[in-house]
Amino acid sequence: MSDTTIREYTEESRESTTEREDEEEQESVSTCPECGGRLINDSEHGETICEECGLVVEEDSIDHGPEWRAFDAQEKDEKSRVGAPTTTMMHDKGLSTNIGWQNKDAYGNSLSSRQRQKMQRLRTWNERFRTRDSKERNLKQALGEIDRMASALGLPETVRETASVIYRRALSDNLLPGRSIEGVATAALYAAARQAGTPRSLDEITLVSRVDKMELTRTYRYVVRQLNLEIKPADPESYVPRFASDLDLTEEVTRRSRDLISNAREAGILSGKSPVGLAAAAIYAASLLCNQKVTQSEVSEVANISEVTIRNRYKEILEADASPTV
Repeated sequence: MSDTTIREYTEESRESTTEREDEEEQESVSTCPECGGRLINDSEHGETICEECGLVVEEDSIDHGPEWRAFDAQEKDEKSRVGAPTTTMMHDKGLSTNIGWQNKDAYGNSLSSRQRQKMQRLRTWNERFRTRDSKERNLKQALGEIDRMASALGLPETVRETASVIYRRALSDNLLPGRSIEGVATAALYAAARQAGTPRSLDEITLVSRVDKMELTRTYRYVVRQLNLEIKPADPESYVPRFASDLDLTEEVTRRSRDLISNAREAGILSGKSPVGLAAAAIYAASLLCNQKVTQSEVSEVANISEVTIRNRYKEILEADASPTV
């Protein structure tokens, strides 16, 4: 037998011996040394005991969980030491220290007047350190404005995050000189809503914004062009569920409205027309077809457009629906 063969045989026997020892050790740990019963972990007392005879095999084991106990989800959240996740909705992304407004200590006791004055000074200096330069102050004001408008428009959290990212890009690319903070923030929110497929009309945005419609449209075009944002034209169908919900219409009307818009798209009459007006006209026409009549004034109030627009558009939509498709 050659030296190589002997060496390979020796290594294989050593490995098999090691595996057998590991198996025996694992088996001895999982079974009771007295009766051979199954061992279980008692996390409450930190012990490993035998399920059959009750022998304590190991004690004072390390508890890797928290030192506190919670009896419901709310209490668990209150005692958790994990902070909130980072978010672009805050100018510092939520990484800085925030001193609470409650004048109480860790035990819930009220602070003395001297301690309250001290905490107020600490809050003031903490706020000054959080916004140390003009860029951070600008960002803080704009993100607060975005959050306020998004709440008034009922936009989801994802749209607010996207709008914050767009505004941060505009700020880093130095697009703000010569434009108001409110104007760029409103344009960022309008662009984010259209990107997310939950658009709001310019009139709806203007109602909650501190800038007029002309400044909003001018700033929006500039931001989209400079940042190369890919935003598709607004789809009239994206407005239909919201309008139908505000008018308390059934799902049948919503479905029929989408069919009318789809037929109008195939007929080629959507180009160059306001998607809000088309959605409102489709809602009105579908409600008539489904015998759930609503007035033109009710639809115009919900969609924030004139009744004349609804009359003109719904006739075109009904004509496209009646015409045969090629």
